[in-house]
Amino acid sequence: MIQRKRESTVLFLGGGRITSALCAGLRLAGDRREIVVYDRNPEKLRALRRESRVETARDLHSALKSASMLVLAVRPASVAEILAEVRACAVAPGLCVSLAAGVPLRNLRTWLPKVRWVRAMPSPVVRIARGLTSLCFDRAIGKQDRARVRELFEYIGQIVEIPERQFDAFTATFSSSHGYHAVKTLAEQARRAGLDRKTAVSAAAHALCDGISYWRQSGSTLDELLHEAATPGGTAATTMAAMDRAGYARVVAKGLAAGIGQARRNAKG
Repeated sequence: MIQRKRESTVLFLGGGRITSALCAGLRLAGDRREIVVYDRNPEKLRALRRESRVETARDLHSALKSASMLVLAVRPASVAEILAEVRACAVAPGLCVSLAAGVPLRNLRTWLPKVRWVRAMPSPVVRIARGLTSLCFDRAIGKQDRARVRELFEYIGQIVEIPERQFDAFTATFSSSHGYHAVKTLAEQARRAGLDRKTAVSAAAHALCDGISYWRQSGSTLDELLHEAATPGGTAATTMAAMDRAGYARVVAKGLAAGIGQARRNAKG
């Protein structure tokens, strides 16, 4: 059952992975605002109720009436359809936040006009309230709405405000999947070099996770840390140089370009 509208009530449209991560992170961080989730899948709603003590809604009109902020958390290909449903209800919160990768503000304004739009891209790591979220505010957003949106995402980690023209590149760059992919790839190659599975994963995770933690705490630049960790003529320096010669930078550039291209294709949906 949906309670009466409160100033802090947030409605999530879509009960998938990112909604689950955001709700879990908010609860872990101690946020106690009213959270309502609308999704057609009852299994997703039951899981969210158990995990994060949120309210769930099967009736979109009632859910919209209860909300002071809407968070759009559906796949990019579904954005136009769900916003058409919202438009048909003839009621919507004045402040709407889209998590749809690649879908620009101009599309959002067209599909659901007369509201104030924000784009946000949170990392799944917000689940443990230590993520990073990029924000892009439409020109109609005032100071009070900016503060409300920033306050929501600051509960679950750091935020960075960037212009929309940088949003696709940021989205392709900041995903935690880069870390997982690097650990998995490094561990697999370490196994081929002779390590057992457990030791290979431990060594790879130490290389990335502990190195990044040290960088954050030391205040040193990446160049300084590379100089410290990779002594000229040593094993680490030789390993890095061989990776560079093999095209490491080109591979990363190719991956980022593909991700940015996918985000831009989403904008045409």
